[in-house]
Amino acid sequence: MTDILTITPNPAVDLSITIDQMVDTRKLRCSEARRDPGGGGINVARVIHRLGGNCLAVYLAGGGTGQLLQQLLDAEQLAAVRLAIAGETRENFSVTELSTGRQFRFVLPGPNVAQNEWERCIGYLEALAEPARYLVMSGSLPPGIPVDFYARLARVARERGTRTVLDSSGPALASALNEGVFLVKPSLRELRELTALPLHEEDEWRDAALEVIRDGRAQMVALTLGDQGALLVTADATLRAPALPTPVASSIGAGDSFLAAMVWALNRGADRQEAFHYGVAAASAALLSAGTGLCQRADVDRRYQEISGRWRR
Repeated sequence: MTDILTITPNPAVDLSITIDQMVDTRKLRCSEARRDPGGGGINVARVIHRLGGNCLAVYLAGGGTGQLLQQLLDAEQLAAVRLAIAGETRENFSVTELSTGRQFRFVLPGPNVAQNEWERCIGYLEALAEPARYLVMSGSLPPGIPVDFYARLARVARERGTRTVLDSSGPALASALNEGVFLVKPSLRELRELTALPLHEEDEWRDAALEVIRDGRAQMVALTLGDQGALLVTADATLRAPALPTPVASSIGAGDSFLAAMVWALNRGADRQEAFHYGVAAASAALLSAGTGLCQRADVDRRYQEISGRWRR
C-alpha cells in the first residue's frame, strides 16, 4: 500500500543558471546549466522520499524532455509512474543574478494534453487495489486539461477514503475547493485571487482562511507567506510561525517542500503543530539549495529543532 500518492499533470525539467548581471540586448555568459525534476507533485514526492516517507509520484510526460525527466527521477530512486502523452514535456528555467541575488523564473505553459491522456490519471486512482492514505494534487494544469480536473480527483479520493491535499491556483484551485479537501496550501497571492479581497492584515488572512473552512471547502488551510513565514488555520486554532533567517540560494520549491513535510508528518501521526513546524523547517531548508534542489533531511531536522525551541520559549 502506498501511504502518499502525488499527481502532477504538468511536470517539467527545471533548468537553472547563474550570471553576473542581467543586461538587455547583450550576450550574457552563463554558468553551466543545472537540470532538476520539476512540477508541484513531483517536488512534493521528492521531499517525502528524502524524509523517509512511503510515496508514489504519478505524472503525465512525453517526448525527449519526458524521458529526461524519468531519468532524473530514476537517479533519485523515486518511486514514480509515468503516464505517457503525445506532447513534449516542458522545460522551465531560472536565472540567478549573482551581483544582486535576484532570481528570475520563466515558466512555460506545458504541452496540450488530450482527454484520453488526462483521464488516465483518474483511471489510475480508481484502479488502485488499495487506496492511498493521502492524495496530493499539486501544480498548474497544462492546456487541454479542464479546470475541474483536481475536483474530479478529489471526488474519487473521497469515495475511496483518501485524504486530499491541494496546492494549485486560479480556477483549478476554486473548483477543487468546491468539492472539499482535507488540506489546502495557498500562497497569499493565491488566497487574494480566490477571495477577491486585498487581505492586507494578518487578521484578514486568518478570517479568509476560516471562511474557506466554515464553507466546508477545506479542513485545514496552510497559508505560506514567503519571508513572512506561514499561518496554519483550522476550525478551532490558528498557528503562526515567522520565517527563519536563511541565506537564499534558490526559492524554487520552498512551498512544495513545506507541503511535503507537513503531509509526511501528518501521515506519521504528528499533531498539527508538529506537522506545521516541519513544514516551515522544510521550506527554510529548501532555500539553501540551488536550482530545484529542494531540502535535505539533515537541514530539515536542524531547522525543526530551531523552530521547536523558539516555540517553547
